[in-house]
Amino acid sequence: QVQLVESGGGLVQAGGSLRLSCAASGSIFSLSTMGWYRQAPGKQRELVGTISVRGNTNYADAVKGRFTISRDNAKNTVYLQMNNLKPEDTAVYYCKLTWGYDYWGQGTQVTVSS
Repeated sequence: QVQLVESGGGLVQAGGSLRLSCAASGSIFSLSTMGWYRQAPGKQRELVGTISVRGNTNYADAVKGRFTISRDNAKNTVYLQMNNLKPEDTAVYYCKLTWGYDYWGQGTQVTVSS
């Protein structure tokens, strides 16, 4: 059974930064593609970006150049560094582990004030 726990969310002013973490239990983290998603009120969940087993990353156009995904396989943790935050980045952020099946965390709230 895989469990994912996100942390690091909070309230920040526009232009500020936050770093989210997602810690995974189990032994398959290093074998898995990891993704960050977000869901704003009244909107569908959308992809923020992904990081492959080898560390290759892809980002949504809305966050390119501002957000960075990294992973530490020794700690079973994936990170989302968010810089130059905008009010439209306000959402619940989720991490996802994919290894034959999708596993989701419970989400962490990020609120960006203008």
